[in-house]
Amino acid sequence: MNSSDRKRLLREMIFFRRFEERSFEAYMERKIGGFLHLYSGQEAVATGVLEMARRGHDYVITGYRDHVHAMKCGAPAREVMAELYGKVTGSSRGRGGSMHIFDPSVHFMGGYALVGQPFPLAAGLALACKHKGTDQIAICFLGDGANNQGTFHETLNMASLWKLPVLFVCENNLYAIGTRIDRSSAVIDQYKRATAYNIPSSQHDGQDIDVVMAAAREAIDHVRSGAGPYFVEFMTYRQRGHSMSDSNAYRSKDEEREWLARDPITIYSERLKTEGVMSDDDIAEMEKAVLEEIETDVVRFAEESPEPRVEDLNQYCLEEPPDPRWIGPLVPGERHG
Repeated sequence: MNSSDRKRLLREMIFFRRFEERSFEAYMERKIGGFLHLYSGQEAVATGVLEMARRGHDYVITGYRDHVHAMKCGAPAREVMAELYGKVTGSSRGRGGSMHIFDPSVHFMGGYALVGQPFPLAAGLALACKHKGTDQIAICFLGDGANNQGTFHETLNMASLWKLPVLFVCENNLYAIGTRIDRSSAVIDQYKRATAYNIPSSQHDGQDIDVVMAAAREAIDHVRSGAGPYFVEFMTYRQRGHSMSDSNAYRSKDEEREWLARDPITIYSERLKTEGVMSDDDIAEMEKAVLEEIETDVVRFAEESPEPRVEDLNQYCLEEPPDPRWIGPLVPGERHG
C-alpha cells in the first residue's frame, strides 16, 4: 500500500474509535436509547478485512456490534449515528437502532441481534452469488460467543458441502458477554472447529492491521477462486464492556492493561511514525480533524434530524398478511393479520 492508503487506514480506525466514544457519550446523555454494543479495541479486524474485500460488490453481514462494519462498507456515518438516535434519517429509518444497522445500497446486509443468526443468512447470500455466477462472495463476521449455536455447525457443514463462496471471520475477543471462552467452549482456538467440516482455517493477531490484511487477502482470494469457504480467526479484545449495561467487573485489571498496551491504533500509529510516513504532529492534526467532523457533521446531523412520525408507524409493514406457507401451519382458530 502507498503512503496515502496507509494514512487513510489510520484515519479510518481513529474515526471509528471516536465515533464509538461519541456514541457512548450520547448514550450517557440519554440521547441514544435501547442497547448499545461498542467496538472500541477491535477496529483493525473490520477495517483490515473489508479493505481487502470489494466495496459495494461483496456482501457483508454481522452480529449486533455492527456500527464499524457498516461504515467501512460505505454506509454514511451520519446515517449510522442518526439510526442510533432513532431518527427517521437513520440507515433503518429509526426502526432498528444500534443492533440493526442495515444498508443494502452498499451490500451491508445488516447487524442481527439473535446470536448465531447471521450464519445461515451468510450462506444464503453466498448461495445466491453462486447461482448468479458472479465472483461475489459473502463475508460473515462472528464473535467467539456465537460458535456454540447450532446454526454455526449447520451452516459450516452446508457451506463446505456446497462449496459456497463465504468467508467466516471470527472476532475472538475472549468473552461471550461476561463468560470467558475457556468456561464456555471445549475448543479454545475457534479456527480448529472449522476443520471438522473440511474448511481451511487460520488464526492471526487481530490487533495489527497489516497482519489482518495479509490474512484476509489470502482468505478472500481462496473464496473468490471458487474453492469454497474459508474460516479465519482474529484474536482481539474489546476495551469496554459487552454493552452499556455491563460493569466489566469480570475482567482483571492486569488483563485489561495487557491488551490496552496492544491497542490497534497505537500499533499502527507507531509503525507509521517509525517508517517516516507520519509524525506526531500529523497524527494530532488527524485526530483533531476527525473529532471536528464527528461533532459538526455526524452528531449534528443526528441531533437535528426529525423523529419518526407516529402516523408513519406502519409505513414499512406488509399491506397484506404473508402467505401462511411461508410461516408454517396455522393454529386452529388463529388468525394472521
